[in-house]
Amino acid sequence: MSICKSKVPLNELELSREFEDLDGLLRTDLKAVVKALAQRANERLLLTRREYRELQIQLWNGLTDAINDAVAPLSAENR
Repeated sequence: MSICKSKVPLNELELSREFEDLDGLLRTDLKAVVKALAQRANERLLLTRREYRELQIQLWNGLTDAINDAVAPLSAENR
């Protein structure tokens, strides 16, 4: 039996120069939030491995999109 890996790419944080010093901190915090939410869902819903991984990807991509969208207008280029 072979395992089919998901090919869904993880979104990157796209922070402008004004926020680039926060990149590492935000990535660490995002990883912690995604892990905590996915673990709780896994415990409560008894997810399969695939569902668990897909949830992690969906959470990561949704959170990075929200951050990217929120900080994009705050760059000097957009002012």
